[in-house]
Amino acid sequence: METILIEPRDGTVVSCLTDLLQTSAEEVLADGDTFKVGLSGGSVVQLLAQSLPNVDTDWSKWYFFFCDERLVPFDSNDSTYGEYRAKLIGKVPITEDQFVKINSDLSAEEAAKDYIKKMSVFFPPDRVPRFDVLLLGLGPDGHTCSLFPGHKLLNETSLWVCPINDSPKPPLCRITLTLPVINNARKCIFAVVGSSKADVVKRILQDRESLPAARVQPQNGELFWILDEDAAKFLDAA
Repeated sequence: METILIEPRDGTVVSCLTDLLQTSAEEVLADGDTFKVGLSGGSVVQLLAQSLPNVDTDWSKWYFFFCDERLVPFDSNDSTYGEYRAKLIGKVPITEDQFVKINSDLSAEEAAKDYIKKMSVFFPPDRVPRFDVLLLGLGPDGHTCSLFPGHKLLNETSLWVCPINDSPKPPLCRITLTLPVINNARKCIFAVVGSSKADVVKRILQDRESLPAARVQPQNGELFWILDEDAAKFLDAA
């Protein structure tokens, strides 16, 4: 099921995202499970830095994974984990141990295999992982995670996590979740703000171009697009 929410400004996008994360966590934690969330970089980091401190939850039951990650040291400006560590630790009652991190000292191939092993601690190894929430980013070319237009990884059907050594945008070396894992999530959320994303939002949600982000279609879950008016300005419904 796809839900498109258009908010008047980015502040209300944050409020909407907060409410969605709050209710999602309540549903999962009520069943006695841990709440497993996949994080993305880019503009998603700042939105979550504003949103998560307003969520009322048992933070000790949350675990954070990465929808994709760059193979750089954690103190690099390109490290998605490094960004979250700087913006969340001390502002939200979570610890570094609640982040399931890559080993950035490995090659992309070995880092992807290592990340699958780390995920297997939290998910049954004999079935596709089912994240509670994946917070996905949207590039101006329509990429999400490190799944880029025309790339062979879009056709991966068996591996949970894949390496990429030829990213069209630097850094070249990364790991990424694959579409079977993404589309097995309970909830996938795109939170998109700003007029710079308006064209690609229209290409996906109105023109229905087959871009990587358009291939996010949870099979037994929900898909949310939370847009501010600038990001939605080219949509007929906006």
